[in-house]
Order: sequence, then C-alpha cells, then structure tokens
Amino acid sequence: MRFDQRHLLGIEPLRPDEITTILDLSDQYVDFNRRRDKHANALAGLTQINMFFENSTRTQASFEIAGKRLGADVMNMAMQASSIKKGETLIDTAMTLNAMHPDLLVVRHPHSGAVDLLAQKVNCAVLNAGDGRHEHPTQALLDALTIRRDKGRIHRLNIAICGDIAHSRVARSNILLLHKMENRIRLVGPPTLIPSGIDAFGVEVYDNMEEGLKDVDVVMMLRLQKERMDGGFIPSEREYYHRYGLDAEKLSHAKEDAIVMHPGPMNRGVEIDGTLADDINRSVIQDQVEMGVAVRMAAMDLLARNLRARPSEVMV
Repeated sequence: MRFDQRHLLGIEPLRPDEITTILDLSDQYVDFNRRRDKHANALAGLTQINMFFENSTRTQASFEIAGKRLGADVMNMAMQASSIKKGETLIDTAMTLNAMHPDLLVVRHPHSGAVDLLAQKVNCAVLNAGDGRHEHPTQALLDALTIRRDKGRIHRLNIAICGDIAHSRVARSNILLLHKMENRIRLVGPPTLIPSGIDAFGVEVYDNMEEGLKDVDVVMMLRLQKERMDGGFIPSEREYYHRYGLDAEKLSHAKEDAIVMHPGPMNRGVEIDGTLADDINRSVIQDQVEMGVAVRMAAMDLLARNLRARPSEVMV
C-alpha cells in the first residue's frame, strides 16, 4: 500500500496509485463497519479535532464516527461559539490548536484555500472536509468507492455530472479523480451553472439532459447551492426541474444498469425525483453515505501511519 501524503487537502496532489490505496483500504473498512464489534486501534492515543466553519450533517458525523471507531480521542469544536466570532484570525486559531498538539485536524471552511493555509501552520495531519468552491476530496473518494463496488471498476466508464457545476467543490474533486482514473466525463447543466474555462479539464459539456445522459454508466446529480449564488442563475426551481431535474424519463437515455448518485442533502423535486432517489434498483445514494465512513477511516488511518513514521522531534 503506497500513500506518501502528509495531508489530504485535495484530489489534485494524489497519484492514481494513492487513490487506489485509499479505495482498497476503504473496502476493508466497509466490511469492518458491518460487524457487530466496530472497535479498532489504528488511531489509539491520537487526538482528532473536527473544525466545521460551515454546517454539515453527513461529513461531520462520518468523520466523528470514523475517528471513534479507530480509537481516536475526538473533539468537535463549536466554531459558531469559538473565538473566531470574537475577531480571532484563522492563523491565530491554528497556532492555538497547534500548541495543544493534536494529531489529526479535520476542517470545513467557506473560503477556498483556507484549509491549505491551516495546514501550513500546524504540525499535525490536516484533512480537507470541503473548502469553498475548491475541493471536497473525501466526497470524491467515497463516490469512487461506491462506483467501483457497483461497477467492479473505476476506469473507462462514461460518467455524467449534472446540475450546479459552477458552485460545486464536489464536482471539481470528482472531475479531477475520475480524469486521473481514465474515465469519460460529461458535465450537464444550464450554461449559467457551467464555469468558464471548464474545457481545460478534458470534459464534454452538454446543456441538454437527454443528450448528456445518452449511454452513460453513472449519473451523478448535484445540489443547487443557493447559498453561493448572488444572482439569477435559474429562472425558477420549477423550470430547473423540468429541464435538469432527474426523473425516470431522462434516466431512460442512460444505460439500463446506470446508477444514480447524489452527495446530499437533496432537494427532492428540484434536482431529482423523490421516487427515483429512493429506488434501490437504481439509486446508490444511501450506499454513498455508508462508503463515507469507510473512506474517512481509511484516509485517517493512512495519514496516521505517515504521522507516526515521522521523526518525533518534528511533532513537538
């Protein structure tokens, strides 16, 4: 198993073999998590701090569960009640935490690049749980694991990513990962939600769902991120659903065994038909949630191994 990273800040720095290493170890943790006894000691004696500057349900809960199942001492910082609200800078917060000698720092932040800045100021391993519009690496990894377990591979598939591409860090991380693993990627959405310069990522762009979904193996829907929108990107939710919301008719253009994904939280009746989202024959949305815990366990396990391999004086 080869994984040389000190932090997990994004998909961009990862080599294909490192991605495979994470997925292979995650597979083992999927089996582990289905056992009655879910206690391991890969992180025993280590301290994990979760810092979420944005609201989160799935990501924060799965990082907390992952850390506890691996034996870490887990602390969730209430950032809304922290000294950040009193005017403390992000750097001062990082220096304060560094003085407490944590081992793993999990950070979600509304500004792109903030997690990378923190990583430069602390001695521990830092995991990016989503920063602005930049990246959300563990989401892309859990999506890859979900696809690989269903399709038997994560290479040379036709994958459509649909919806609000412009505001989505999930889309960016998935594009980077799927491209590294030699897949054909299609982006489908209204022109107002397709970022400029996207052609440089080696993807195909469609503004018609029927054309974009033709013969694809995977349909990955995205949430409309209204909190990041400062203008009229769509005429109305009703019109958006009519043209870009996934329903059975639009899905019929994909392959018969195509799977449906969504990172959550879902806006039913806007991005996806509720009945389709719950269809166990096509939807793997709940599988994605399960894979999230396993992937985060694998990522923290691998980073902890590298942390322990470093000279002790570096950690002081």
